[in-house]
Amino acid sequence: MVSVEDAVIAKLRKDGKEFQVLVDCDLAMRFRKGEQVDISDVLAVERVFKDARKGEAAPDLEKYFGTDDVLKIAEEIIKKGEIQLTAEYRRRLLEEKRKQIIFKISRYAVDPKTNTPIPEKRIELAMEQAKVHIDPFKGVEEQTKNVLEALRPIIPIKLSTKKLRVIIPARYAPKIYGKVKGFGEVSKETWLNNGDWMCELEIPAGILDGVLSELNQLTKGEVDVRVLE
Repeated sequence: MVSVEDAVIAKLRKDGKEFQVLVDCDLAMRFRKGEQVDISDVLAVERVFKDARKGEAAPDLEKYFGTDDVLKIAEEIIKKGEIQLTAEYRRRLLEEKRKQIIFKISRYAVDPKTNTPIPEKRIELAMEQAKVHIDPFKGVEEQTKNVLEALRPIIPIKLSTKKLRVIIPARYAPKIYGKVKGFGEVSKETWLNNGDWMCELEIPAGILDGVLSELNQLTKGEVDVRVLE
C-alpha cells in the first residue's frame, strides 16, 4: 500500500460534486486497464474525500453512488474518473509510446533510393535530431504520419509493403499455416492438388528479410517464395 505522502488523487464528478481517493499511480492505472490488482492495494487509505489534500471526507456517498462501500466507490472513481500521473509514470509512458512508433516505422520504412529497410537505431537518431515531440496520450497511428514528415528532411524514407507469392509444402503447411498468417495480410489462398498451400502474403517491407529467413527455417528451405511487388 502506497503512503499518503506518495499517493496521487483519483477524482470523479457526479451531479456537480467531486469525489476523490488517494491512490498508487502505477497500481491505479493497471487496475483501470483491467489487470488483476486488489483495490485495497491501490488505495493509500480506505476513505472517500471531498478534498483529499485537506482530509475532508465526502458526505452522502449512498446518495451519489447507491452504496457507502468505500472499495466499490473507489473502483468506480478509478475506472471512470481522472487519475493524476506522477512524473515518473509520464516518463515511462512517453518512452513506451516512442518505442512503439519507432517499431511501427521500422517495419514499413525503406530507403527510397536503395529500397532497403531502415534500422530502428537510425530512425531513433533521426527523431532525436529532428527533436520530434511525442504525445504519450495519443495513439501510435495518429502520430506516425507527423513523425515521418519530421524525419524526411533528415533521412530519405518512405513506407512500403511487399507482396509475396508463397507455396508451403504439404508436410509443413498444416503446422505453420497460422504462423504465416501472422506475418501479414493473406489473400488468394488455396490448397493445391498435391497438398501444398499457396497464398499471396502482403507484409511490411521492413520485415521482408526476417520473414524470408523464418519461412526457410520453418520449412527447412523447401518453401517457394516469389516477390510479386
